Amino acid sequence: MLEVLQESLRKAPIVIRGEYPYFIHPISDGIPSLEPELLDEIADHMIDIAGKDYDRIVSIEAMGIPLATVLSMKTGKPMSIVRKRQYGLEGEVILSQSTGYSKGELYINGISKGETVLVVDDVISTGGTLKALLPALENMGANICNVIVVISRGDGAAKMSDMGYNVNTLVKIDVDMDGVSILEVAGEQQ
Repeated sequence: MLEVLQESLRKAPIVIRGEYPYFIHPISDGIPSLEPELLDEIADHMIDIAGKDYDRIVSIEAMGIPLATVLSMKTGKPMSIVRKRQYGLEGEVILSQSTGYSKGELYINGISKGETVLVVDDVISTGGTLKALLPALENMGANICNVIVVISRGDGAAKMSDMGYNVNTLVKIDVDMDGVSILEVAGEQQ
């Protein structure tokens, strides 16, 4: 299950950012190359989890864009991208987010009250982005049917669970200077 994703994670180079071992991967960084087989495998698995009973796919720039695009094409559902810059459109919602490596504002446009949304993202580490995004979507009147993240590293998914949000993750990993260790695949320990 998710063999292409697992193999690509095992091959991911590790760099140090401060004192933090950081994995470089096509899903989280867009480099070295985002292959169609990887996106196809991930999208199919996300559809297996979420089905197609929602109105819209919501994701966060930048690396949520390829995930949402493939899902949109496979399901025929429109997508909205939460952006990192303001457009000033009527109804735009501004939220502040803080992750393990950045702080900033995010801007939500194009989501209507009463819509059922599927939220997808590339990585959850601290949970900072989803901690800001999910309540904001609910405050806008959106119904969140599912949250799916490709890669879980750290305790972010557990923090979201403590807030009452179930985050489905495709793989859970640990990273050290020796590389990426895959701890779980689709909820099953390895």
